Amino acid sequence: MIIRAIRGGLSNVADSASSNATRRLYLLGGILFLWILVLGCRLVQLQVVHYGDWVQRGQRQQQRTIDVTPRRGIIYDRNGHELAMSIKVDSIFAVPSEVPDQANAASLLAPILNLDENELLARMKGSRNFCWVARKVDADLSARVRALNLKGIYSTPEPKRFYPKRELAAQVLGYVGLDDEGLGGIEREFDARLQGRPGRMLLSLDARRKGFGRVERNPDPGENVVLTMDEKIQYIAERELQAAMEQTQAVSGTVVVQNPRTGELLALANRPTFNPNTFAHTRPEWLKNHAVSDVYEPGSVFKLVTISAALDEKLTHPDEVIDCQMGSITIGGMRIRDHEALGLLTVSQILAKSSDVGAIKLGLRLGEERFDHYIRDFGFGVQTGIELPGETRGLTKPVSRWSKVSIGAISMGQEIGVSPIQMASLVSAIANDGVWTAPRIVAGVATPSSGPQTVVFHPAQQRRVVSTLTAAQMKKMMEGVVLFGTGRRAILDGYTSAGKTGTAQKVDPSTHAYSRSKYVASFAGFAPVNNPAVTIVVILDSAVGLHQGGQIAAPVFQRVAQQVLAYMNVPHDAELLNPRLQLLRASAKDSELVESSPDRLGEAVDVEETPPEAPAPPATAQAQPGAPPANPAPAAAIAAVPAPTGTVVVDVGGGTVVPSFLGKPLRLAVEAAQQAGIEIDAVGSGVARDQSPPPGSRLPAGAHVVVRFAR
Repeated sequence: MIIRAIRGGLSNVADSASSNATRRLYLLGGILFLWILVLGCRLVQLQVVHYGDWVQRGQRQQQRTIDVTPRRGIIYDRNGHELAMSIKVDSIFAVPSEVPDQANAASLLAPILNLDENELLARMKGSRNFCWVARKVDADLSARVRALNLKGIYSTPEPKRFYPKRELAAQVLGYVGLDDEGLGGIEREFDARLQGRPGRMLLSLDARRKGFGRVERNPDPGENVVLTMDEKIQYIAERELQAAMEQTQAVSGTVVVQNPRTGELLALANRPTFNPNTFAHTRPEWLKNHAVSDVYEPGSVFKLVTISAALDEKLTHPDEVIDCQMGSITIGGMRIRDHEALGLLTVSQILAKSSDVGAIKLGLRLGEERFDHYIRDFGFGVQTGIELPGETRGLTKPVSRWSKVSIGAISMGQEIGVSPIQMASLVSAIANDGVWTAPRIVAGVATPSSGPQTVVFHPAQQRRVVSTLTAAQMKKMMEGVVLFGTGRRAILDGYTSAGKTGTAQKVDPSTHAYSRSKYVASFAGFAPVNNPAVTIVVILDSAVGLHQGGQIAAPVFQRVAQQVLAYMNVPHDAELLNPRLQLLRASAKDSELVESSPDRLGEAVDVEETPPEAPAPPATAQAQPGAPPANPAPAAAIAAVPAPTGTVVVDVGGGTVVPSFLGKPLRLAVEAAQQAGIEIDAVGSGVARDQSPPPGSRLPAGAHVVVRFAR
């Protein structure tokens, strides 16, 4: 019994222990289940509910995104020559958390990269993940940095803008900032298309802030821009402008070369200029594109508008004789005087001799409304639409704001502000048979993979301003300005040329009156006359000494046109002269006519365009074919130059013996007269049929020979 009782007790104890173990096991299992459930909920919260937030926070802590600048598009000239391109250079950056001794690194890098040591150190301390040390450094500087082998200092390739022609067409091309953002010229105007699509560089860090990888997305290059400009014509224009600037000490200068038929700008030169590769060290005023941004009073060149409008309205004709009242006229109570006492002149002579009185009389015939209509039609008072930033509209007043004297002032080129581009468009319209064409400097945009390619240029807006007959009459009259007017220094060798000189006084900002010492000299013309290939406008601002357009601007036109026409293989339409006769034609003995430039309305400054004195060329000097002489021959050297066949020049004490002009065309007659040192007044066109005084007569000093031409 006792044994049974003991066994029963033990059995109960075992059952009780087994039951307790089971309960404990279930309890432990429940705890584990709850723990797993909590962990699962937390994981769901982390991995599902707040997954996006934690991923973003992790990326911010572990990754640094850097935009990789794409290769900027190339800018080509019309022949596929690269004017602006991008090259690969190194940019230095730091991961500050990896730099063990930032102060030491800054002290080593600053002298090499020409940086401020304290500023570089502050940049490193201001960021743990990334900071730029130096952007777009030269290859030698990058090599010196790599040679230091500094921990945490890295380099990455970036494109840098490069202008292989340096200063050539700097204001046209513009320049870019450190982040390849266009800041001027074509670079700014076409910035969105040149830029391309940026790439991306990812810098990844682990929990200990150690870099362990980079992921890059390649950028897409920008589109290429093809200009209408020809780099060789641009070089010619800039070289001759620079020579003129040095000779005249002008404050600024502009030369515009345009195709008058299509409006394409072949060259657009400005001085002073700058090197866009180092634009940061350039004076701000040198960045200005004077051709599109400057506003100036055109002076006598604007008489082209006055006279062409009068011709087109059938209010006059080239051979009409107008009384210029001995160089004086009163309008609106103001007296305006010519530079000399001019009497009866034909309309052609009014343009050739640049008579203000004659131009004013034609302006009065037009009336305010009709005159203003032609001014607007020739493109003044509005932007031309050229693809360059900063273009001015000029300064024009509506007729309602004209004063009683305004029509007279505007007729001779005052009370109106124009830009060089607008003046080029005016002259091109006459050269283009009366059709105005908007100037353009961009031929088209090419895809990045195409490289240099032919882009078909289509002229922009065109409109007829004057009739074909009016344009033909103006061409002939403008040729007369060059042959026997104020533009004789624009005569070309082997080509006919036409144009108009201008000398406009600047307004003195201190007195608000016209200055007696500051002038804008200009010449606007085209060549050849009957089939114009180029229009050229030359403007020189505030020259020292000689300042008349015929004195300093016309010779620049002559030199540029002579070289450009030869470069373009334009056929000759006039007799080629030998080099010694070329020296004679450009010599300083020519007695030039003047354009009057009133100091203020009611009073004109009597100025005379006297030729510059120049030393005689060395006896061994040889003139290059098609190139202008380096030094024009002075009057004293003329006697040594042989006269052309059929021309006799004899110096006598009582005056000059008049040579025979009979049977000669107008151009040869003018050149023969220049060689003889006399002036001729040409009437009609064709070949010389009659002259007065007759051949062999003695011509007193200052007298003219009247030659009548007929076909």
